[in-house]
Amino acid sequence: MAIVSGVLLGCLLWFVIRCVLMGLYTVDQNERAVKTVLGRAQRTPGGATTLDEPIAERLRPEERERYVYPQVRVIPPGGPYFRMPWEQVHKVSIATSTVNMAVDMEDPRANSAGTLLEAVTKDQLNTGLTGQIRFRVSEANLYAYLFGIKRPLVHVMAYFVSVLRQKIASFEAKPLVPTSEGAPAADIIRISINDLRKNLRDLNDYMDQECTATAARYGVVFDASLITGIDPPPDVESALAAINTAHNQVSSDISLAQASADQKIVQSKRAVEIETLRAQAEVEPLRLMAAQLADLKSQGANVLAVYLRNVKLAVFGKAQSIYLGKGAAASQEVRP
Repeated sequence: MAIVSGVLLGCLLWFVIRCVLMGLYTVDQNERAVKTVLGRAQRTPGGATTLDEPIAERLRPEERERYVYPQVRVIPPGGPYFRMPWEQVHKVSIATSTVNMAVDMEDPRANSAGTLLEAVTKDQLNTGLTGQIRFRVSEANLYAYLFGIKRPLVHVMAYFVSVLRQKIASFEAKPLVPTSEGAPAADIIRISINDLRKNLRDLNDYMDQECTATAARYGVVFDASLITGIDPPPDVESALAAINTAHNQVSSDISLAQASADQKIVQSKRAVEIETLRAQAEVEPLRLMAAQLADLKSQGANVLAVYLRNVKLAVFGKAQSIYLGKGAAASQEVRP
């Protein structure tokens, strides 16, 4: 009887320790948790999926059928919570993390021990990229992060690097000075490394835009990509510096020529405006006189003749000598 009582007491103690004490857990403030029952994650009521969330708006139409994940019940921070022995709790940190973009999580020795990411430019130059990535786990798609991908960070980093290298290989900067059709381009010497260095902000913005769909795909949100340096190979550094110097000289000469041409165009426009105003000033009195004569003629048949007589009298009053027409006896001298 004592042995049976001891066995029962032992079983009771094991049950209390295994199911009660070991079944209690808490969730930190920067963590979220998902519970699985016999290996199946607990879903939200209604069978909602990630396509019902705003993060799915970033997916292309052909990707919406591929990246469909169920919405799981997320356990918020707090506790203590209780779980049964056949249940398992998966915790994940949602804090923002920063990592060097050159880090290879599968091979720490790759990319110069995770310090320099290599990429090939459009003109076949092997460049080195340095920078950082800020990311965090998406609370709206924990299923993809926990159960959809075996190693999500490795997958997401590989995706980021592939998109970055593709953009580096096809990057083209907009021309600084627009040219007319058929005219030579203002940027005579175009080197992709120079374009990349001058447009780092545009490159970072492009990467941020391209990575907005990672939350719906892999459950990881990219807060920012900060590409801070683009360095050419050491063996072409001096040649690149010489080309840049020549390029700057050519750009300066083109700018000066453009400024001189613009100045001459402005001066020509002003000269045309001045001559136009002068012509208008000479024509305007004639127009006014024609309008007055037309007005006088409309008043009657003899009004214009009377006007002409008065004008002649005024002219005669100012003249010193008057020469009569054919048949006149002699000239008449008018004294003031």
